Amino acid sequence: MMSGVPFGHLLMAAAWAAAGLAFGLVYFAALRWSVDLFVARSGWLGPALLTAGRAVAAAALLVTLAKLGFAVLLAGFLGFLAARGLCVRGARRAA
Repeated sequence: MMSGVPFGHLLMAAAWAAAGLAFGLVYFAALRWSVDLFVARSGWLGPALLTAGRAVAAAALLVTLAKLGFAVLLAGFLGFLAARGLCVRGARRAA
């Protein structure tokens, strides 16, 4: 045990953070795809469906994580935020 936290809990937190990171990378890739479709003026239905799908998926993930407990929700959300940071950094480098 490290400072009162069982090692198994740390592994579970790391696993949920990795899941949040993976979900976030997919989420922000879909966001980029939506923006590209919108900018290309390829119609409104594609970007609208991607936006709705992203919102539903994010809500479903966060509700599921919340039902599993605060620590799981926090770990998953931190992973999601890490994905956001990676994607923002990548977009800035590409610009």
